[in-house]
Amino acid sequence: MTRFLLSVAFFAVLSIGVGFLLSGDDFFDWGMALGLFGLALLGEGLRFRIRRGRTKGRQSSEI
Repeated sequence: MTRFLLSVAFFAVLSIGVGFLLSGDDFFDWGMALGLFGLALLGEGLRFRIRRGRTKGRQSSEI
């Protein structure tokens, strides 16, 4: 869970930086920053779900 939160925080900072860099004359490019952050959240959530599903599949109730 810590790795998930660390990667989400990294992508949040990265998307904010890209939003400032691509803003031009505007103060902040919200569309670009939120779009990038949304893609990052989607990817990390999918990776977390796949990884969690694999570990549950390995557990056996038989002893």
